[in-house]
Amino acid sequence: MNTKIIVGIIVAIAVPVAAYAISPLFINNTIDEPLPTNLKTDMMADKMEDKSMMADKMSDGSVVKLNMISGMFVGVGDGVHDAQGTAKILQLDDGSKILRFEDFRSTNGPDLYVYLATDKSASDFVSLGPLKANIGNQNYQIPEGTDLSKYDTALVWCKQFSVLFGSAELS
Repeated sequence: MNTKIIVGIIVAIAVPVAAYAISPLFINNTIDEPLPTNLKTDMMADKMEDKSMMADKMSDGSVVKLNMISGMFVGVGDGVHDAQGTAKILQLDDGSKILRFEDFRSTNGPDLYVYLATDKSASDFVSLGPLKANIGNQNYQIPEGTDLSKYDTALVWCKQFSVLFGSAELS
């Protein structure tokens, strides 16, 4: 009789925990944040001399001028933890910077965060906050003073289980 009670208690605990852990795999959240309107712009972008500067046309015809730092997301490759899309660092008129995900898609998880890190193992990182959605374009404010030459990898990281879902090396 004691065995039945112990098994019942184990099942009563294991089933909700397992359901919580795998339920995000079946739920998608979508977001489509626009580009910020206060991006650093230059109407004379065609006269840029520095080849590391890139130009993109805004919907109002102005041209965004920025030192393009970007990378492509690569998933872990285990069939469960995946991420794809582009990560870009954009500078705003006030000098602040954002990390922007474009055409982003990731496997969902229970506690996903966005980090700028020194490596894929998140041994040294700056947290930009919880992942807003596992699908879509989204913006994350980069704290002032963040050394982007040091923190040059964008991560989607499961904080609860310390698991990498995807990374983008920014260059």
